[in-house]
Amino acid sequence: MCLLVWAVTPLFAENYPYRSDVLWVTVPDHPDWLYQVGEQAKVEVQFYKYGIPQDGIEVAYELGEDMMPAHRSGKVVLKNGRAVIQLGTMNQPGFLDCRLTATIDRQTYRHHVKVGFSPEKLQPYTQLPDDFKAFWEKNLAEAARCPMEYTIEPAPEYASETTECFLVKLQCFRPGSYVYGYLTRPKASGKYPVVLCPPGAGVKTIKEPGRHIYYAEEGCIRMEMEIHGLNPKMTGKEFKEISAAFGDYLTFGIDDRENYYMKKVYMACVRAIDYLTSLSDWDGKNVIVQGGSQGGALALVTAGLDKRVTACVANHPALSDMAGYKAGRAGGYPHFFKRYQDMDTPAKIRTMAYYDVVNFARRIKVPVYMTWGYNDNTCPPTTSYIVYNVLTCPKEALITPINEHWTSEATEYGHLKWIQRHLR
Repeated sequence: MCLLVWAVTPLFAENYPYRSDVLWVTVPDHPDWLYQVGEQAKVEVQFYKYGIPQDGIEVAYELGEDMMPAHRSGKVVLKNGRAVIQLGTMNQPGFLDCRLTATIDRQTYRHHVKVGFSPEKLQPYTQLPDDFKAFWEKNLAEAARCPMEYTIEPAPEYASETTECFLVKLQCFRPGSYVYGYLTRPKASGKYPVVLCPPGAGVKTIKEPGRHIYYAEEGCIRMEMEIHGLNPKMTGKEFKEISAAFGDYLTFGIDDRENYYMKKVYMACVRAIDYLTSLSDWDGKNVIVQGGSQGGALALVTAGLDKRVTACVANHPALSDMAGYKAGRAGGYPHFFKRYQDMDTPAKIRTMAYYDVVNFARRIKVPVYMTWGYNDNTCPPTTSYIVYNVLTCPKEALITPINEHWTSEATEYGHLKWIQRHLR
């Protein structure tokens, strides 16, 4: 049985809200939530308040493909706190989303559950440009000419008894263009693998630099980086003000592949590896990239760009099959065709293809470990499957159907265990 919970306010939701009065339980009739195209699916819905089954409550539902408008709706009445909804089927690979609403004592509660139909057969809408390799080789050569200049200062507040931490400011891409990163390493002398962790989306500080201290405690040099050249020691208020003024960087220059904002970001990841592999305590063999959401996208991009990378871990990657909406199905975050105006132009679609994760995934030769959930509306399962399906390298997946756009601490620690098993 799979349990999912929806928050007590209709404005904010997560799977396991703290101290919630209500509990949704949704049980697809296939335990892995997967069906073949043409196969009929159904889900049992349960709803509890204070742990008591809510009898006689009406639950409204809508059915729509992943991230797409509803094509069918209906209502069921809970008997002994339970009801069954016939989901039907899909005639092509993808995901079907059952969106639920119940109102009790004038309070509205929402929930959803997605099931997949032959998702292993999903393929990208995004095509590989003929000059993709040449375009990125040119950019890599230009970025390599930027002098490797950096400053490093102790950050003992994020260290532990057996590790040390430093704040690094690294020039990359072009002179005067910087990124910051927290570098954590073992105190003991030795030679260690390096792990680069790019960030999730947004203009924000580096999230809790000490939360993955176990990488250094278990023998890795790890750098958690930001991508905008903003000192992470700024206050939250300063970041909020900068973010408001900054705007949506994922659209900056998208009409022109040469001037798209993410070119600097992709090159910064490669230059960060230049820095990490210059360290005297690097083991000379192992270079790992690891991240989630936008960070998962950047990990896959870097693995596709840089032959020094030896392994890659990515959670629910963003920037994946971004033009997929043109095929009548979910596209990847940031959902250009769903949440923005005037994105469907030849120039913008052309630029997207040069920066789309699926085209970097096609080039990866080293082992990849991916994690994603089905109930994710930020980086939907349709696009995670598409990335995984195009990988021709050694690959493994941890699929967690219940997850929205999050991973548990246990799953994240499992990433390190996977990395350790794949060291050279």
